[in-house]
Amino acid sequence: MSVESLNELVATAFSGISPLVIEDVVDEGERVVVRARTPGSTAVCPACGALSERVHGYHWRTVADLPIDGRRVVVRVRVRRLVCPTRGCRHTFREQLPGVLERYQRRTARLTRQIKAVVKELAGRAGSRLLAKLAIGLSRHTALRTLLRIALPTGRVPRVIGVDDFALRRRHRYATVVIDAETHERIDVLPDRTADTLEAWLRENPGVEVVCRDGSATYAEAIRRALPDAVQVTDRWHLWHNLCETALSEVKAHSTCWAAVLDTPIYEGPRAQTTLERWHQVHGLLQQRVSLLECARRLQLSLNTVKRYARADRPERMLRVPKYRASLVDPYRDHLRRRRAEDPAVPVQHLFEEIKALGFTGCLNLLHKYINQGRADADRSHISPRRLARMLLTRPENLKSGHRDLLDQLTAACPEMTHLATSVRTFAQLLKPRPENVDALDHWITQVRAADLPHLHAFTRGLERDNDAVIAALTLPYSNGPTEGVNTKTKRIARQMHGRAGFNLLRHRILLG
Repeated sequence: MSVESLNELVATAFSGISPLVIEDVVDEGERVVVRARTPGSTAVCPACGALSERVHGYHWRTVADLPIDGRRVVVRVRVRRLVCPTRGCRHTFREQLPGVLERYQRRTARLTRQIKAVVKELAGRAGSRLLAKLAIGLSRHTALRTLLRIALPTGRVPRVIGVDDFALRRRHRYATVVIDAETHERIDVLPDRTADTLEAWLRENPGVEVVCRDGSATYAEAIRRALPDAVQVTDRWHLWHNLCETALSEVKAHSTCWAAVLDTPIYEGPRAQTTLERWHQVHGLLQQRVSLLECARRLQLSLNTVKRYARADRPERMLRVPKYRASLVDPYRDHLRRRRAEDPAVPVQHLFEEIKALGFTGCLNLLHKYINQGRADADRSHISPRRLARMLLTRPENLKSGHRDLLDQLTAACPEMTHLATSVRTFAQLLKPRPENVDALDHWITQVRAADLPHLHAFTRGLERDNDAVIAALTLPYSNGPTEGVNTKTKRIARQMHGRAGFNLLRHRILLG
């Protein structure tokens, strides 16, 4: 190989340190040593900015560079110490090469950039292990120090922000993340989720005009105190989620209506008897003008349980359809039904032996339970309230034709179920932001209150309590969805660090994004 080709190969392999003059490359087995020197041009004094070429002396500086072929690379650079020509300034200074050799560093700038890229994603221990595989020796403590030295984005306050909380320690400690709702850029992370903390941040960062949030009353109060003129936008996903929970409660409350269409049995026995007795006890106390809290104290029930009984205007509405899961007996249901029709007095033990010969792998007690629940005699497979609510909340065009017909049949069981299905479909259309949704929402609330749907009435009261934010959500294009996405990534970061790191490191990684 000619000298020109060798020089070209060296220049290609070490292009990242091309400002240096490479004099020699030595292969020492486990590492490659590169001997170089700085170019003989003028240097700038770091104190006064004067140019100097007067050399005071030389010394060697050793730095690590990117590995080659799985081996460490060490660069030994001869650096000049120059004399400053300015009277009264420092006597001598050592020349620097920005972008190649930074002041006080033991690594080249390009190696530092690669380390920062790794520790930004993996932080301490994991980053150290990966770098070791890349022939870059680095302890977990140095990895964390390198991570914390990465500069955070400069603080700019956007016009539209999104705020949401996430758990530092579930059910104990929470923090608040603030993002740009338009560009999805992280802005800041606050150490808790109190109203005072968010209010102080909003006062220190003026310029916010629109704030996207969930249904938190704490955040709403902080925004009202700090930015009374700002527009608050509640999250449309939370509106739909709350409606889904309300629809499920209404479907459960009307189990006696739609279950009769399917000939599905309602819970009987001691549990049903206790439910009916409690309904009469609660309504008996309410007729005596006893408060809900006092009812809960006297009956030793939770307040939410008393509220649930108080909403039901008839005791039958508290009875539920049993929750049947898939059973090992299901494939033999036709055989059991045929045998019981031929001989109603056939012993269960005989049925057990027959289906066992057909391949049944369950036990006798499972068959006893299956028959006692009436599942062997049912003409149709069971539909739980949750499954019916899911069909009710699914887009009609996404349902199969059989499910669509079944849904129409079940929602026609009583006027309340029909009105519930209409209300759900109408509200789903409001979730697409349009200016005309303001009047449509008022009309929807009026129609809902005209029906006997107490759970849905509670939902409308919640909408009215946060009326301005709800109207903004149904008319403006902003949403808190990007903030929820940031929280999902934050959970990954927190799981990755296994709770060993403090809030400052977690905040740093979140803001680096």
